[in-house]
Amino acid sequence: MDTSSSKNISNVKIFAEAIIFVALSAVLNSVKLYQLPYGGSITLAGMVPVLWLSLRRGPVVGTYAGIVLGLVVIVIEPYLYNPVQVLLDYPVAFGALGLAGFFRKRPIIGVGVGMLGRFIAHFLSGVFFFYMFAKDWGMDPITYSIVYNGSYLLPEFIISAVIIYLLSKRNVLNFGI
Repeated sequence: MDTSSSKNISNVKIFAEAIIFVALSAVLNSVKLYQLPYGGSITLAGMVPVLWLSLRRGPVVGTYAGIVLGLVVIVIEPYLYNPVQVLLDYPVAFGALGLAGFFRKRPIIGVGVGMLGRFIAHFLSGVFFFYMFAKDWGMDPITYSIVYNGSYLLPEFIISAVIIYLLSKRNVLNFGI
């Protein structure tokens, strides 16, 4: 088999793997342990498959998979208020999970960086597009966005970090393949 053929097979394998893990993330993301009123939820480890893919295949594949996941989530449960908000809350936020791929040798740090990237995107969306809800809670928009988005993303990070840690300790993840 020539180099071109083996590279094409490898690309198809990675593409298929990404599709499977995006689909798995979408299903797990749909299982809500807690749902907030204006979007955001604590899920049954909905970010783990895309984080795992990012750690396994690197930041480019992980970012593309995250963007696709964001587009799938728009279809499943849209909270659409403004075009920029849609970009921040869906493709940018979920695409940020791909940042985990920069930390393949330190998976928990990777999970933290990926989730931090997601938090920043949702935080900016909250400050600029959901500021009107801050007054109802007696907060300024920045504090409100930190509290609101942190209330579901911190537990989501903990769930994801624990699962990735357990899988990595059992050598289930096989990051280097």
